[in-house]
Amino acid sequence: MTQKSVPPMLAAEPWMRGTHNGLDSLRRAVIHALEQALEDADRWAAVLGEEAIEQRPVGLPSVGFHLRHIARSLDRLLTYAEDRQLSQEQLDALASEEQSALMATTLHEFRNGLHRSLDRVVRFRPDQLEEARGVGRKRLPTTVGGLLVHCAEHTQRHTGQMVTTAKIVQKLAQD
Repeated sequence: MTQKSVPPMLAAEPWMRGTHNGLDSLRRAVIHALEQALEDADRWAAVLGEEAIEQRPVGLPSVGFHLRHIARSLDRLLTYAEDRQLSQEQLDALASEEQSALMATTLHEFRNGLHRSLDRVVRFRPDQLEEARGVGRKRLPTTVGGLLVHCAEHTQRHTGQMVTTAKIVQKLAQD
């Protein structure tokens, strides 16, 4: 029996594709969440126009904000997981997440940030997951595994918000 190809929009989500089987389940789940965010950004954000990506319908954060925030927060969270403190450059980037940027610049930053994050997640070893880590200046307690889980859930939370905002922006443009 031959297998029919599945149209891209109906293809299985990353977690259902049988990929990254050489990784432990925690890092594999984080990788799949980040891959899903990349695909959702290509489907919903990359099709918006230059001005639409920074629109704030009914006061919602823009699609561009969510993309910048996802990439930059992953960088910060993974810095803590690597047991380092944030640089001044990271703090400056945090302060500028709501500043509008060109669509190409925002999408480039998002894609590059997620690809760098994928590489960083893979570099953690399973025996590191329970290692203690501190977050922020107060060094709030967590673990490497806790930070990696937060990378996944935080990325997906903002990806969902980005998709919803993109749908609203598209609908408003049609009306």
